[in-house]
Amino acid sequence: MNADNNRKIRLIMHLRNSGITDMEVLAAMEKVPREAFIPAAMADRAYEDIALPIGRGQTISQPLVVAAMTQNLELNDRHKVLEIGTGSGYQTCVLAHLCRRAYTIERHKPLLRRAEAMFAQLRLHNITAIAGDGMKGWPEQAPFDRIICPAAAQGEPPPTLLEQLKIGGIMVIPVAVNDQQVLRRYKKEGEDTFAVKDLMAVRFVPLLPKLAPASENAKDDPHYNTG
Repeated sequence: MNADNNRKIRLIMHLRNSGITDMEVLAAMEKVPREAFIPAAMADRAYEDIALPIGRGQTISQPLVVAAMTQNLELNDRHKVLEIGTGSGYQTCVLAHLCRRAYTIERHKPLLRRAEAMFAQLRLHNITAIAGDGMKGWPEQAPFDRIICPAAAQGEPPPTLLEQLKIGGIMVIPVAVNDQQVLRRYKKEGEDTFAVKDLMAVRFVPLLPKLAPASENAKDDPHYNTG
């Protein structure tokens, strides 16, 4: 058993001790090689319970937060899921092991290209990814059973995303209020009614509109290497 496997086992045990009780979520996280999604120089930290930079000012989320967000979606293999903010693609791959189909939107084209390469490498064929404005959702594929957004909305989720959620569907999204962020779960009970639950304090990059400008995507981050 190599060092990564030992670290992964310790992380899964830590997640269980931290309140992640859904065994399918834990199994999905065990299947996805987190070390493949971060810069090679940080590979030895892949199974620490911390967020790590992936370039473009973005991060791969802390494993406990990934697990908590995923667990609160209450996924099954019939669900159609929308993810806003592909990032490294790590969260997307966890979702793909649990749902029927994952649709993911990323505003940084270089990040999306890397993520798509990982989807292919891991042979996850139930993911569809595009570059675009995540705040607009994916109207051509709506409605969705579940929506997950690993970026912080200001004050409340974008109304467009709430509209694209099926009645009975669940969205998990961090919301920034004043100088703090809280992870919230929205369950759609009617066309305009939601049951809202605060889950935990978090810290995410902000949810931003539109594609990232060309100046941000002019060249790849020299420190990023999937190795």
